[in-house]
This record gives sequence, structure tokens and C-alpha cells, in this order.
Amino acid sequence: MYYLSHEQIENMGVAPATCVSWVETALRVKEQSLLPPKVSISLDHNVFYNTMPCYLAGPSRFGVKIVSRFPLRSPALLSQMLLYDGDNGQPLVLADGDWITAMRTGASAALSIGLLEHAEASVYGFVGLGNTARATLLCLLEQRPKKHFTVRLLKYKDHVEGFIQRFAAYNNLCFEVVESYEALISGADVVVSSVTAADGTLGEDAWFKKGVLVVPIHTRGFQNCDLFFDRVYCDDVDHIRGFKFFDRFKILHEMADVIKQPELGRASEEDRILVYNIGIALLDVYFLNELYKLADLRVLPKVDLGLVKKKFWV
Repeated sequence: MYYLSHEQIENMGVAPATCVSWVETALRVKEQSLLPPKVSISLDHNVFYNTMPCYLAGPSRFGVKIVSRFPLRSPALLSQMLLYDGDNGQPLVLADGDWITAMRTGASAALSIGLLEHAEASVYGFVGLGNTARATLLCLLEQRPKKHFTVRLLKYKDHVEGFIQRFAAYNNLCFEVVESYEALISGADVVVSSVTAADGTLGEDAWFKKGVLVVPIHTRGFQNCDLFFDRVYCDDVDHIRGFKFFDRFKILHEMADVIKQPELGRASEEDRILVYNIGIALLDVYFLNELYKLADLRVLPKVDLGLVKKKFWV
């Protein structure tokens, strides 16, 4: 088994547009794959461990990701992944999961935005300006280099300055810095939230204009939208079945179905739409398998698991 580090993955130079393509391809094989709901262990102070398994059809791969969040750690979110050959059980690679987590999440959000935003969308509000938000905007910009984006950023500590600097080379966007959730949400065509913890809701019902698309990547802070938005979409229904207002969604579809049947997407330019791209192991395992195929195994360090035949005594 090999080890694939964050630096080695970054050095592969996978384009953001490729990440969006990987998300779409993975969702197309979702129906043939096995995707149990993630197992979460939550502790006080917004600490959690998530275990995310999946069997990926097609290439026949088993994979699992472990994600943990510790607010006092920097970064707060970290993850590791394992990939196995689904035919013989051979472990293939142990990988740092942080690049995969950020890019598959950003690419998934960008794909959803491209499929579900209204036709004249131009104002995009971002709250939570970490790696996931950067990956989302990067995928959006690389997908549509000729489109002009007005990007609103909610001011928080010194995060705004670094975020703006990251995109200094792009000529097809302008930034607006706001100091309240009301200023961020009101009039926005798309609202992308990457906050990993929220006490209560972040926006009042009246702030969300007709036609808005809301993408709460980590699901926090928009439960009021569950009750009055026209349509709700998700990566996987079983992963959100336990949501408090699940039974009160007006219309619910999976993004995999929208990809195959575009008529299941936005029905009206005035529809308020909510997308729970909750993050599923199907995408993680697909990404890791693609990276494993791209990797030069001659230079990757090996991990010795001591896999030898043993006689077990009972």
C-alpha cells in the first residue's frame, strides 16, 4: 500500500474543471454503488468524528474517509482516507483527505450552482471563507471564464483580505465586503455558506429573494429555508433523512437524478431552491481512485501493514 500526501496530490495539478467533471461522473454511477449513511460521533463544543464508507461500482473500489473537527485545531477540519481493491481486498493507498475534501466539496457546490441557479444570476454571497469556499469559487470561475461574478463576502477577522488576494489574477469578478448577514443575503442570487458551526439560523425568511439558490455546504444555519423554499436538492436522501424538517420539504430530488433528468431541476425562475451538498463518500472514493491512477507509484512511499497469512487460534 502507498501513501499519498497533501503535497503530492497538489503537485499533480488537477484542474478545477476536472474536479467538477469527476463529481458529475461519480454521481452518474451512484445508483450502482453502495453508500451507507455516514456515522457521526458528536461531542461538546462542536467536536465531531465522521466515518464515511462507500463501495464504488465500475472500478470496483472500497473506500473510507475519517473526518474530524476540533475548533481549537488549525485547521479545524482534517481527514484521512483508505482505498481498497474491491475484487481482492488489497489495500491500495492511504491518503491525506484534505485536498479531496475541499475540492470535491467545492466542485459539487459549483456543479449544483451551474445546474440550479436562475438564468440571470450574477450576485454570489459567500460566508465562511476557508478552503471549501475558495474551492467553490475557483471551480465556478474556471468553469465559466467569460461570465462576470459579483461576489459578496461577509467580513470576519482577517479572512476577507486573504480571500480576495487568492483571486487577484481573475478579471471576471468584483468583490463587495459586507458586515451583516442581511447585507450578504438580501438581493443575492446565490448564497454559499461554508460555516462549520452555527447557533440558530443565519438569515430571516424575508431576506431571501425569489429565485435565490442557497447552498449550505455544511448544512448549518438555514433550517428556516426548509419550511418555505420551493425545492430542496441533496447528494443523497438517506444522509439527510434525519433532518428536523425532512418531512416538510415541498419537493426533494437528488442531484444524481437532475444530472440524468434535467427536467427535475429548476422549474421556475422564481423558485427558491436549497441544495444540501452534504458531502458523500462516493465522491471522496471516486476522487481518490482517480488520483491513485494519476500517481507515479515509483516515487510514492509504501506503508507496511504487516499483511501476512496468519493462523488464528480460538
